[in-house]
Amino acid sequence: MLLLASRATALFRPARVVSVGASSAFLFVTDNNNRTMSSFPAWQVDKVEDGSFQGTEQTLSIDSLPHAENGVLIRVTHSSLNYKDALSASGNKGGVTRKFPHTPGIDAVGTLVESGEPCLVTGYDLGMNTAGGFGELIRVPSEWIVSPVPFAQPRTAMVYGTAGLTAGLCVQKLVENGKATPQDGPVVVTGATGAVGTVAVELLAKLGFDVVAISGKPDKKDLLLQLGAKEVCGRDALDATKKPLLKPIYAHGIDTVGGSPLAELLKQIQPGGSVACCGLVAGAQLETTVLPFILRGVQLLGVDSVEIPLDAKKAVWDKLATDWSCPQTEASAVDIGRHQLDPYLKAFLKGASSGKVVLDHSLTTTSSSNL
Repeated sequence: MLLLASRATALFRPARVVSVGASSAFLFVTDNNNRTMSSFPAWQVDKVEDGSFQGTEQTLSIDSLPHAENGVLIRVTHSSLNYKDALSASGNKGGVTRKFPHTPGIDAVGTLVESGEPCLVTGYDLGMNTAGGFGELIRVPSEWIVSPVPFAQPRTAMVYGTAGLTAGLCVQKLVENGKATPQDGPVVVTGATGAVGTVAVELLAKLGFDVVAISGKPDKKDLLLQLGAKEVCGRDALDATKKPLLKPIYAHGIDTVGGSPLAELLKQIQPGGSVACCGLVAGAQLETTVLPFILRGVQLLGVDSVEIPLDAKKAVWDKLATDWSCPQTEASAVDIGRHQLDPYLKAFLKGASSGKVVLDHSLTTTSSSNL
């Protein structure tokens, strides 16, 4: 079942099917509204001779796509880059993808091949063990699809992507479960220059919260202030200590990094405050005590943006497309082509990435077919 959005999406360009030669990116056979594509371009990761994993642009057969029950073909126009994509591209050691060769991309927006209707897919198994949005065609179960898309432009959907969805879910958790209000006091965001963090900072500021942004990138201070942060701190604000509790500074928090920084953050949350956690770039282990929970009543709220029901995703997408839109994030997002994926993905693993990166399949080093 496809969920329908109420907003018009006329600015999405439907898949236009033409007959082209073998040198084009797609091989099309056209019969009125019956469309068949036999091959498509993708950025695929595979193991090379020295045992490492490398991503390269490939032309793949449509038969390489999974043949899932209720499978739907989607012509992908845009994807976005996430930490999980970087792990998938790093090979088996990343722990995300089991079998190679593989096409990453946990986000995808485009059009249904059969009807030309705009559609959006994020999470579930997309880009993990199911060929993802770094290819111009995907086949996924219909139950994963939101169609039409609540954004007027496909690029905007991917400016948010899984990261923006996660940020929205974190804010929603703080407001609904943590009963957070701007009057409570400052809200801290860790990993504030990351793909999740930038959206979280701008969205919280838009909702009237005083935001404290924590980042290890001092050169991004001006960016965070432009997004609406009242204060920007370095990572040393969450340096590891042996004390089980510290001075309660923050009313609430959104943690995107996990590990030791999250443990230290919990020690600094005011009584009755909440922390929404969604990431693990700093580590999956959480070494803490029960004291923040039993002496201050702090809540630790886990946020999953992958396997939650489609209608829960749809509710947040609708907000991000309207009242929760983040114009600064939308304007500052970087657009790249498939040929630029490798260095951007490696930047995620080095902790050097900041802001949102959108993959636009129309950006290529050589001319391709007019789609």
